[in-house]
Amino acid sequence: MNLLIKNGRIITADQDYVADILVDGETIVRIEPSIAAENDVEVIDAAGKYVFPGFIDPHVHVYLPFMGTCAKDTYDSASRAALVGGTTTLIEMCCPARDDEPIDAYQLWKSKAVGVSACDFSFHMGVTRFDSTVKDQLRQIAEDGIQSFKVFLAYKGAFSVTDSELFQVCRLAKELGVIVTAHCENAELVASLQSELVASGNLGPEYHEPSRPVEVEAEGVHHFCTFLEMTGASGYIVHTSCQPAVEAAQKFQARGVDVAIETVIPHLVLDKTYAERPDFEGAKYVMSPPLRDVSHQAFLWNAIESDVIATVATDHAPFDFVIQKEMGKPPESDFTKIPNGIPSVEHRATLLYTHGVLTGRITLQQFVRLVSTNAAKLFGMYPTKGTLQVGSDADLVIWDPEYRGTISAETHLMNTDYDGFEGFEIAGRPAVVLCRGQVSARDGQFTGTLGHGRFVARKSRNQASES
Repeated sequence: MNLLIKNGRIITADQDYVADILVDGETIVRIEPSIAAENDVEVIDAAGKYVFPGFIDPHVHVYLPFMGTCAKDTYDSASRAALVGGTTTLIEMCCPARDDEPIDAYQLWKSKAVGVSACDFSFHMGVTRFDSTVKDQLRQIAEDGIQSFKVFLAYKGAFSVTDSELFQVCRLAKELGVIVTAHCENAELVASLQSELVASGNLGPEYHEPSRPVEVEAEGVHHFCTFLEMTGASGYIVHTSCQPAVEAAQKFQARGVDVAIETVIPHLVLDKTYAERPDFEGAKYVMSPPLRDVSHQAFLWNAIESDVIATVATDHAPFDFVIQKEMGKPPESDFTKIPNGIPSVEHRATLLYTHGVLTGRITLQQFVRLVSTNAAKLFGMYPTKGTLQVGSDADLVIWDPEYRGTISAETHLMNTDYDGFEGFEIAGRPAVVLCRGQVSARDGQFTGTLGHGRFVARKSRNQASES
């Protein structure tokens, strides 16, 4: 059955107007001031509501073996939570260990989503070592439509790459037209600071941030951007948390280096005092880069308002507080053993709307750019995704600005025993979410079909420039 969305206020990255949208199967086929409803069309009245393009979260972890355990979500739970929050496409970080073969890891990660996910999905291919065999495998993976690599300048002995490997990854990415995404810290400095703190008896989660201070992140950004500049590769800095890191990237942008900046919703609404909560409660808020002093939030919001920051993602990494986060509980253990991450894929848009749009920090058009359009353009999915136009996938979010509610682990769909935003009040939420024409969520309830989601093969930057 076709769908007709009537009377909605359509908001894209650069437009704001009232019109009707006709969906035929999985595709938008008409957008006009008024479209008459025919007998075989299901009508959704969007009067008084916004109609946004489906949201894209460009930075999530669903399947993630990490620090001796594994993330709690599957594509069953994660895709349902994403859709209820308005996200119709996920880009997951595929994170092989150094001794894993990339093609095997990619196929494993992809197998976790195919036939299970209710929303569309793609991947960033993690590169944790580089040699001739890896190079050939990365070419094969790129040919399958994975047009972004991921490197870690952190997690010494696990995911981090050497400078020689980073140079080779960037050179290959430039050749292939692939964008390099990077976790920017300094693995050596972090390891040294961690050792010093633990040796001094500073074991609690409140010491996670001092082990990875803003200077370490800023140095990582500078380091990564130097390699982009030397090779001419395009880059994307994930989960930027603080003023010095953003400013380090801006210096390279001013010199013509093609690098985009992402921040994540926890860094905009949480601060390091959450990780300092007593009785080990702070472990719920351990992520890397860590939550910062609240003073950095104003700078990040200003950078968003001025379009310096291109995307707001989540870095969704779901671990239970009981048992999993407790792996790092003193006195038997320490903060370096706490699995990093805050579950957040369900809440990104509602929190950004509440704390950004309704406070006047960002416009509705900026909201769309931050949660959808910019990611689609950066990662080779635009205009199939990331906008509302004839021929685009029918990924739509009909947004109810009048809704008021409270976030709670008792009602969220993420598969964790806590919610990092417990008790946060939200204003506005998706009333109806369409993923390629299927009504997949209504008023906070999942209504879609597991397995409906499909793999999104993306265009390289070379292909995008040719089209």
